[in-house]
Amino acid sequence: MLAQQRQAAILDRVRTTGGVRVTELAAEFGVSDMTIRRDLESLHERGLLAKVHGGATVAGPGSTDEPGFRAKSVRQLAEKAAIASRAAELVRPGAAIALSAGTTTAELARRLIDVPGLTVVTNSLPVAEILHAGGRPDQTVVLTGGVRTPSDALVGPLAVGAIRSLHLDLLFLGVHGITERAGFTTPNLMEAETDRALVAAADRLVVLADHTKWGTVGISSIVELAAAHVLVTDDRLPSQARRVVEEHVGELVIVTGTGAGRTTTTPTNEGVAE
Repeated sequence: MLAQQRQAAILDRVRTTGGVRVTELAAEFGVSDMTIRRDLESLHERGLLAKVHGGATVAGPGSTDEPGFRAKSVRQLAEKAAIASRAAELVRPGAAIALSAGTTTAELARRLIDVPGLTVVTNSLPVAEILHAGGRPDQTVVLTGGVRTPSDALVGPLAVGAIRSLHLDLLFLGVHGITERAGFTTPNLMEAETDRALVAAADRLVVLADHTKWGTVGISSIVELAAAHVLVTDDRLPSQARRVVEEHVGELVIVTGTGAGRTTTTPTNEGVAE
């Protein structure tokens, strides 16, 4: 197992159980205590967990804490890949779409390289770079400009002004957190404003969010749950959360963590490209 894969598994364990012990992780992964301590140190330095004597616990982020793109990119790798693969099925050739910033939308960008004739508007530097590296001459990538955030998003008045003049078929939105009361949220006030401009510019909104986003609240709401036409998530979303989401969003799409299967409930497919 690669160090990155082991660290992702450790982080997932911490988020699920609330804490881990060095000795238990060393036995489980078949590595030395020192290797696990280095893993925990790496995750601690990126703000993903809190080191304690003999192990680690949840870092306990606040509503304004904003992990960087690199830090988020090691989380829920299988879930994000499955969500991105399912979301790519909603994109038809020749469409005008938008991808917001985020590691899941970056995964989606990798799956759109082979879709012909796309026009993609994004405020994400990684998304723009992925599509540019794909080298399709029949794809147009529009980068909004703006002030760069820790998550590699371009936000602020410049980005909002560019987006407001556009008319898009579909927006794929990555979010920091989801709750019934706050809706879809972000820890960055300017990013929330930029995301709202993207929502207003698009005919349909597809939110991409793995199960860990449920119950997390950023300082600023982007839109309420009912604004989403589709929410694509993974099968570790708690049953209570599923019930809440089904009451509000147009369609809840649930994929397995490996992408091997999916369940769709509360469908309202009108206007979504297949």
